[in-house]
Amino acid sequence: MSKSVKRLKYYEFLNYNLIYNNKAINRYNRDNFELSEDKSKSLDLLKKSIINQKNCDLKKHAQNIVFSDGNPKSKIMVIGEAPGANEDQEGLPFVGRAGQLLDKMLSAINLDRKKVYISNIINYRPPENRRPTEAEIKRYLPFISKHIEIINPKILVLLGSTAMNALIGDEIVISKMRGKWIEKQFGSCKTSVIITFHPAFLMRQPAQKKLAWIDLKMIRDKKNNLKI
Repeated sequence: MSKSVKRLKYYEFLNYNLIYNNKAINRYNRDNFELSEDKSKSLDLLKKSIINQKNCDLKKHAQNIVFSDGNPKSKIMVIGEAPGANEDQEGLPFVGRAGQLLDKMLSAINLDRKKVYISNIINYRPPENRRPTEAEIKRYLPFISKHIEIINPKILVLLGSTAMNALIGDEIVISKMRGKWIEKQFGSCKTSVIITFHPAFLMRQPAQKKLAWIDLKMIRDKKNNLKI
């Protein structure tokens, strides 16, 4: 890719907050990815186990489970925090304004939802879009850990401090951990983890997009090195 094309992608990414709109992205018409029977069965069982939880207040107040989007065969997995109102309505992650920015971030490094797999730490919307509590994160941690193991990505992208703290540790801060590769084991899955800012944060703090662009280029380079 020429330097001029790369620069264009970068500036499109930086200025994307000027062109998004409030309309949720409709992702019901998605491609059907042919999965192995084992992976398909494992994902179905995981989703059912989340749905069949007892005494989950989040589930009681939500409209839909928000399980995943994208390509379950992908070797790149992206994990955010929790669903918002649009996600709760459609039952898919990242379909509101933050989702539009995430799509732009992926596009900047020649990725899209057909080439990555997307989920969240929490599968049901917290009331008023609040941050999940420690108890809620602890409840859902076995589910997302199993989710990662089933997908078995070579690259795991964590969006924001909630995803980072849940899967990497509470004692670290995102400003010091973003832009670094961490080797992490989730069950039988050994993967390279990178942390970057959540799209919703970048919408509030657009100046931080310069740092997010560095992270995105690291993901692009790792993807190329791994021949994904």
